[in-house]
Amino acid sequence: MPKSDPEIAQGAFKLYDAYAHGAMSRRDFLDGLKAYAIGGLTVSVLAAALMPNYATAQQTEAGDSRLVEDDVLYASPDGAGEMSGYLVRPAGAETPRGGVLVIHENRGLNPHIRDVARRAALAGYVAFAPDALHPLGGYPGTDDEGRTLQRQRDGREMLQDFIAGAHFLRDHPACSGQVAAVGFCYGGAVANQLAVRLDWLAGSVPFYGGWPDPENAEAVRVPLQIHLAALDDRVNAGWPVWRDALDAADAPYQVFMYEGAQHGFHNDTTARFDPEQAELAWSRTLDFFDRVLTA
Repeated sequence: MPKSDPEIAQGAFKLYDAYAHGAMSRRDFLDGLKAYAIGGLTVSVLAAALMPNYATAQQTEAGDSRLVEDDVLYASPDGAGEMSGYLVRPAGAETPRGGVLVIHENRGLNPHIRDVARRAALAGYVAFAPDALHPLGGYPGTDDEGRTLQRQRDGREMLQDFIAGAHFLRDHPACSGQVAAVGFCYGGAVANQLAVRLDWLAGSVPFYGGWPDPENAEAVRVPLQIHLAALDDRVNAGWPVWRDALDAADAPYQVFMYEGAQHGFHNDTTARFDPEQAELAWSRTLDFFDRVLTA
């Protein structure tokens, strides 16, 4: 949905950010939107624009003949025990390809993240997107339910599930053994943590995710490509501390700040989507994968 249709005030975006990250109830979110329901806009129109719409925003299609798609199980002995994920790879590939671990937001493996995994596979990689909600029955069909379920999981166990997912992808016969990660919001925070914990990772691309403890910067030897939205005050507040820690540790990173962009600007299912900035960020991400996964 184009971000100018309808015109949404910054305060409404901030309300949605608080609601989407568990800092506000749905009732309070809708009540707060009343202040921005002006000029012909209603609360229901505003809410619909801010909420994800998967039916109109898929850039790829499931069942694309150029891809091989599977929902697979894998072991996560230090996490949930058994996990599942969406494995996508180019059809007809005769040699192993670099792997891309795609890490979802705080609502499970929804249609948007499956779409992102297919985009990575169409770029020539073996993409794997774990679903942290598998132990609770999997993504339930709506983001509201998904957020509720994900809050029931233990954060440390979920991190272990994604670490196990990285190992699963690395060892898969379709993968060359070189793996990079990309994650969004909660997934961006996990992508940062993987850079701390997996020194064998080829690279990590966190989109507007939370930051590790600065004391852990010494462990980062994995190349990082960090994408931040200029209007994302909540996440950006922690960036200077992590940046200074990375600099002090001489850790390899590059950072891109997208002016005028909201938290979640890469997600094309909501009004936060910024088409130009998202395209630029994804092109930079693919260039990064080309460097670290084909060396």
